[in-house]
Amino acid sequence: MAIKVVVFDLGGVLFDWHPDYYYQSIIPDEAERQHFLSQICNGAWRLKQDAGQPLSEGTEELVAAHPAYEQLIRQFYPHWHLMLKGTLPEGMQIFETLQQNQVPVFSLTNWAAETWPYAIANYPFLQGFKEIVVSGIEGMVKPDFALYERMQSQMEKHYPDLKREEVFFIDDTEVNIHAAKAFGWDAIHHTSAEKTVAYMKSIGLLG
Repeated sequence: MAIKVVVFDLGGVLFDWHPDYYYQSIIPDEAERQHFLSQICNGAWRLKQDAGQPLSEGTEELVAAHPAYEQLIRQFYPHWHLMLKGTLPEGMQIFETLQQNQVPVFSLTNWAAETWPYAIANYPFLQGFKEIVVSGIEGMVKPDFALYERMQSQMEKHYPDLKREEVFFIDDTEVNIHAAKAFGWDAIHHTSAEKTVAYMKSIGLLG
């Protein structure tokens, strides 16, 4: 069955975001910095905020758990925007090509609700998506099937007869791709634009 719509993850596909961009000037020692970002302000902690926990609450919880790192922890979300370096050109080329070819594009992103307004205000290309489902607003994160259900229902508002197998999903996190495939979408683990483009060509999405 031919693909009719494409769903993009944002971070790591279209956005170049990493806490290193801020903390490398605050924690010059790489080993110390990587310990902090992998063991303290790590992905599991950030995912709580992506799931809807208020930034202030998440910060206080982490400070309570790691009081020796309080100053560094408290700098995370006030400087979050400095971790967002901009867009990824190769990913944006895929997005722009699909738009030029009039392929409907949607987005499903794990993103904290309180930082989302900054992205909307500073990156006009986001207006090009027909719908964006933001985890922090929905109160759940990928790979929760309920979030994929939410995205599917939003797409069906535009295309009532859309079947799951007519959806193609691009995400840089492998577990999210496994969930998408189990949900019924076609999907690719985005490890490079070259590989993603090659697969999209093989299924007829790109010429």
